[in-house]
Amino acid sequence: MTPAPARRSTDQARPKGATARRAKSGSAGTGGAGVAGAGVAGDDTGLAADATPTERLAAGKALREKAPRSSHADWQPAADREDPVAQLEAQALSRVPELVPIRYGRMSLSPFAFFRGAAAIMAADIAPAPVSGLRAQLCGDAHLSNFGGFASPERDMLFDINDFDETLPGPWEWDVQRLAASLQIAGEDRKLDAIHCREAVVWGVRSYREAMRRFAGETNLTVWYERLEAEQIIELAQQEGIGAKRVKTIEKGIAKGRAKDSERAVGKLTERVNGELRFISAPPLIVPIEELLPAAAQRRLREGVTELLGDYRNSLPDSRQRLFDSYRFQAIARKVVGVGSVGTRAWIVLMVGRDEDDALILQCKEAQASVLEPYAGASEYENSGQRVVEGQHLMQAASDIFLGWLPAVGLDDQPRDFYVRQLWDGKLSVNIEAMDHEQLRNYARLCGWTLARAHARSGDRIAIAGYLGKSGVFDEALADFAATYSAQNQLDYQALLDAIASGRLQAESA
Repeated sequence: MTPAPARRSTDQARPKGATARRAKSGSAGTGGAGVAGAGVAGDDTGLAADATPTERLAAGKALREKAPRSSHADWQPAADREDPVAQLEAQALSRVPELVPIRYGRMSLSPFAFFRGAAAIMAADIAPAPVSGLRAQLCGDAHLSNFGGFASPERDMLFDINDFDETLPGPWEWDVQRLAASLQIAGEDRKLDAIHCREAVVWGVRSYREAMRRFAGETNLTVWYERLEAEQIIELAQQEGIGAKRVKTIEKGIAKGRAKDSERAVGKLTERVNGELRFISAPPLIVPIEELLPAAAQRRLREGVTELLGDYRNSLPDSRQRLFDSYRFQAIARKVVGVGSVGTRAWIVLMVGRDEDDALILQCKEAQASVLEPYAGASEYENSGQRVVEGQHLMQAASDIFLGWLPAVGLDDQPRDFYVRQLWDGKLSVNIEAMDHEQLRNYARLCGWTLARAHARSGDRIAIAGYLGKSGVFDEALADFAATYSAQNQLDYQALLDAIASGRLQAESA
């Protein structure tokens, strides 16, 4: 990974190659987020910028004529649907070849694991489906495992969306469909019956709908400041009367998440070599640069990292630059992350502050084009790392203080985009595989509310609320959709297993 040459003329305050924005066409397939509640370019309401809340609500309701809420139940696979295995093979072409089998191995563990890695497949599936024409900044991959807890800059523990690799403006329904399908698939994975699976989906979608209606009545600033703190989750659990034992389990989980911070990351992922901290070797999941490159290439890369970090530094606000300047680079290693992300380039960078007891680990992760771009239009940002960072800032209630981006040239001499954040900063992951039906439906409520809050910051929340309405028509339609899509996901999962069994794909467990 070496510095990338500037791709176009750039602003001196930005990393090389990371220009501001592409010109917007204003078509339904492009556009960026506007102020909270004002909608994004491409909305089909035809409203003036100064439309009243009453007009926006009525315009959203009128869009039911174009796309009846019940129509979201009617999804069926296209007659010319592309082979899902071929889609995975196409994605593999831009990934690290020796890591691709790990991706297939992780996706082969269960239908839910497959679904986690199948964002591109689902994007192609739902793109032709009816939508209202209202848009928001999307997560792009809003399945259950991409929600979780993390520490805010103020050190509060928040629950929010935590993965934005596919973020892009687009139809808000796509995120809700992804969430709904993941609830159904997770329920089936847990061997829940059809009634309980459907109940979890309905609870999640209803939570989204009711939250959006609530946000429609709030001011722009109130919506912007909305967030879900760990203490609120505990209070909600107590109010629901789920029992002292389960409340205690939630409290322990939150405490565990708080402890998963930079200090713990350093303790787990580093060791002392000749008196200095270095990353451990745990191939293929963690491979120090010393094991990837010959000595001469290592020296060139370490020299290049200095310039790379300078480009990354320029993507940070001035105050964060001062903090970053108090650290120095010490080591770098390649790291395998996630399920769907496996094979994209990801590095961990060890930085040292006043001494080695003041160390920080940053994750530098490759950002490719969003899987939504073939259907929602190209990103307005030329650098995909910047696309991720700007989308994350827009959707999250609070973001990592070291969140930034940069362009670089990979070890394969190809230009690539990256975004940077702390590896762990109070990270809390929820064990979905251990949930019973009551836990799943309550978790669905949290995710539905959180997704609505994220969409309300950029989309026209009032028009979306008008479209959704007071009744459960949309909730039930999404439950029908989720059941149908889960059946398709099962077929796709079996296709993956068959491809592995036949030798078409190579899979490794790691």
